[in-house]
Amino acid sequence: MSDQKSAKIKICIVTSSLGKGGAQKSSSTLSIVLDSLGYEIYIVSILDYIDYPYKGSLLNLGALKKEDDSFFGKLKRFYIFFNFIKTHDFDFIIDSRSRPTTFKQFLINKLIYHNQKVIYIVHSFLISNYLPKNKFIARSLYKSASKFIAVSEAIKSEIITKYQFDNVVVINNAFIKNQSISNSKPTLPLVNFILYFGRIEDSVKNLTLLIDSYQRSILSDKNIKLVLLGEGSDKLKLEKKVEAMDMNKNILFLPYINNPNQVVSKAMFSVLTSRYEGFPSMLVESLSLGVPVISVNCQSGPSEIITDAQNGLLVENHNSELIAQAMNRFINDNELYEYCKNNAKNSVEKFNLEHVSSNWKNVIKSN
Repeated sequence: MSDQKSAKIKICIVTSSLGKGGAQKSSSTLSIVLDSLGYEIYIVSILDYIDYPYKGSLLNLGALKKEDDSFFGKLKRFYIFFNFIKTHDFDFIIDSRSRPTTFKQFLINKLIYHNQKVIYIVHSFLISNYLPKNKFIARSLYKSASKFIAVSEAIKSEIITKYQFDNVVVINNAFIKNQSISNSKPTLPLVNFILYFGRIEDSVKNLTLLIDSYQRSILSDKNIKLVLLGEGSDKLKLEKKVEAMDMNKNILFLPYINNPNQVVSKAMFSVLTSRYEGFPSMLVESLSLGVPVISVNCQSGPSEIITDAQNGLLVENHNSELIAQAMNRFINDNELYEYCKNNAKNSVEKFNLEHVSSNWKNVIKSN
């Protein structure tokens, strides 16, 4: 820790960006969580996506990357990153990025993070995006880690089972209550719709399954639309799929917006059909706004957020018929739907900023 006892603890959050995704949003929220505890916060963003609100001082390496992404530009950014860490004398670094390239992480660990207290966050059940598949390489690369933070119990169990690390702690991603919904207006006037919001990336989010499930359901017959809100590499492909199905009037694509709360709050329910997750913020954010959810029981997160038939419906993954039945159930069984809707907000209180702050405070104090 810092020599002066009265000095604020200095923490640097290293993130891929502050925009475009759930893990990135969790980094922005983490800056707010740690700032609320009285720590002095700095953020290093590797990419130039700065959409979400944050607290602290920002070093935007992404802006430099946009100016010059040549080999020498990369060396310059590496040196700036190195110098930034060394000159600030941080008490902790929290690395929230995905870390799929072993050699790159080796250089960062040996040169930039040398003699630093580093806490590594694992945001996804696809652990190979964060730790090398080889156990011995992983244990060598991360032997100096102060802590691993897993965002779900399932991720913690997987890390311990695969790598036998004994310094893994679960801290769920926080949400901030009472966030404004007035600054984000729906692109279209929407009535009677269900919602997916997030990255339009079919390989992870399996939105093909969502579209097929919706088609099998009774919702289109009842003029209840499916809205997909967001941007991503598979948006055009999925739009063409919907057009080929002649479902354009029933399945709508809306562009990404910073704060989707106004759209989310008007949805009948939200639906998640991912192949895998970490701790899906989409479910928590929906529930926090009083909107019940339907989710496949993928690894990991949904089963730690949803209590089946209490605040939503939890369904076997990769089964469009069962997902369609769950959609129909919410439409046909009004008593069940209202029960889940009424339970929604209270069911995620344990993930609010105040609760998660105390978990982070314990981790910081224990190191």
